[in-house]
Amino acid sequence: MKSKRTNDYIFCLGIESTAHTFGCSVIQFDLIKKKGKIISESRSVYKAPDGAGIHPREASRHHLENSPTILRQVLMQSNLKPNEIDLISYSAGPGLGPCLRVGAVIARALSSFYDIPIIPTNHALGHIELGMMLTKCQDPLVLLVSGGHTMILAFLNKKWRVFGETLDITIGQLLDQFGRYMGLASPCGTTIEKYASQSSKKYSQLPYIVKGNDVSFSGILTATKKLLDNGYDKFNICYSLQETAFAMLTEVIERALSFTEKKEVLIVGGVSANNRLSNMLKIATKRQKAKLYTCPIHYSGDNGAQIAWTAICDNISSGKTIKVQNAFIKQSWRLDSVEVNWR
Repeated sequence: MKSKRTNDYIFCLGIESTAHTFGCSVIQFDLIKKKGKIISESRSVYKAPDGAGIHPREASRHHLENSPTILRQVLMQSNLKPNEIDLISYSAGPGLGPCLRVGAVIARALSSFYDIPIIPTNHALGHIELGMMLTKCQDPLVLLVSGGHTMILAFLNKKWRVFGETLDITIGQLLDQFGRYMGLASPCGTTIEKYASQSSKKYSQLPYIVKGNDVSFSGILTATKKLLDNGYDKFNICYSLQETAFAMLTEVIERALSFTEKKEVLIVGGVSANNRLSNMLKIATKRQKAKLYTCPIHYSGDNGAQIAWTAICDNISSGKTIKVQNAFIKQSWRLDSVEVNWR
């Protein structure tokens, strides 16, 4: 018997495997109060060698090796048996193909064996939905900043509309690629933030490229590499990199705020954990008489909770599930192509 499955609750298992993180989480949704609660969450992060980026094959091997442990941990934390899960969701994209396939295969296997409905979820949408759930903001202008995304979004007519984005590399790629050039292991954002805070705050001029509400970071990457090659202090380079790149993001967010007249700004994605970026945005949002919300640090990076919560929202609004044989992955699955029926 599925002793914990009642008419009052839905339990959803979310599986995240888009890039360096394999994570699982179980969210309990109260059908009476219409509220969700994270009851378990666990993850394991693939660590690339120093100076190297994420190798899709090696990252997928990491996911395969660690998935049984992570899955077992979240079920133990939630005090649930596999057959007491009501829904299984997995990150179907965007992401690295070999990594996405690991999560999809595990989701299909569990769905087939235990006869549990399955839901594919857009990873980027998951960042936004979990951020809104945890911060309680209602109608924000969203800044999604991570290794895979740099986008400014607002919701209109069932979709998240893009007000601006990167024209080349993302802010996360900028931090990681420069960090690897210094000999660090990805992800490098935390170390670069630490180096910047330890600098003498001596600023070096870097390319500042804003086109409308779009930004370009490749020029900054080239310039910072040249500074490092020419013997400039790495701490001050990190300081200059952050000040320039984050000022660009702050400018486009403030312009979008002025245009949309939104009263809330939500930062989500791994780079949202950076304190300097948050401080810059606080000043800009205050000028526009708006309130800044930041996703809690523990859930700013990739995690299974973002997948589980988005799947619950999707299922509750539309009853959507798919047959196991129709499960898919899309390495380039644009967020603004996903119809959101629950808003």
